[in-house]
Amino acid sequence: MSESGLRERKKQRMYRDVSDIAVRMFIERGFDEVSVAEIAAAAEISKPTLFRYFPAKEDLVLHRLADHEREPAEVVSAGRERGLTPVVALRRHFLAGLAANDPVTGLNDHPQVREYYALLYGTPSLVARLYGFLERSEEALGEALGGDLPARLAAGQIIAVRRILALDNWRRIAEGESVEEVRGDAVAAAERAFGVLARAVGEPGEGASG
Repeated sequence: MSESGLRERKKQRMYRDVSDIAVRMFIERGFDEVSVAEIAAAAEISKPTLFRYFPAKEDLVLHRLADHEREPAEVVSAGRERGLTPVVALRRHFLAGLAANDPVTGLNDHPQVREYYALLYGTPSLVARLYGFLERSEEALGEALGGDLPARLAAGQIIAVRRILALDNWRRIAEGESVEEVRGDAVAAAERAFGVLARAVGEPGEGASG
């Protein structure tokens, strides 16, 4: 591996390790009860170094979602190469996520995942920061769809549908239902929602597009 590749791996490991330390502390004590200085000390780095990696305290939590920020745009681009319309590609990807119990779909009841999402949705400043993540995801998807006003409107609808589907799944899990109790309804809701999206943006349905 090249020197630049090793540096990038070290950087990514630093992101992951510091984020994991911070999330663990937040879950144990509460987001507002843990200072950045305490996290830096626990991670054995200086406070300025921590801020070079994470400009805001909230980013320590949302780092776990960072890899998913451009995911819808990447799914559309990859689907286009396979001859799939955007909504069909996104529908298949979301359904695959449900089948795999991907935490991003809300359909995961692992204790650590439940603790993470309870922290995320139970902390107002994190919820506010999450909307910035969603806006950037929407912007990237809008560009992938063409960049004009209709594309940006479609992107807004798609990101909202994904968010609401995942949030409803998570709400039921948080209230005590198991993954298998929620799965059937989650799949049916996703099928309906993406069908509505296809019609809204003038795409053929899954059956017509293959």
